[in-house]
Amino acid sequence: MDIAAASITMHQNSLALATSIRVMSIAKDQATQQGQNLVQMLQSAQPHLGQSIDLRV
Repeated sequence: MDIAAASITMHQNSLALATSIRVMSIAKDQATQQGQNLVQMLQSAQPHLGQSIDLRV
């Protein structure tokens, strides 16, 4: 393999790695946002539910 081909291959691998890292970063940010939205939704749903238990024997 000549130096030019090795250089191109290394550059392509570097670009693929950078792209993968960026996509994973975007996915992480979206998951964080969805988690925060879920917490807000659960907190605002009905806060009085689950505070007492009715028991009949």
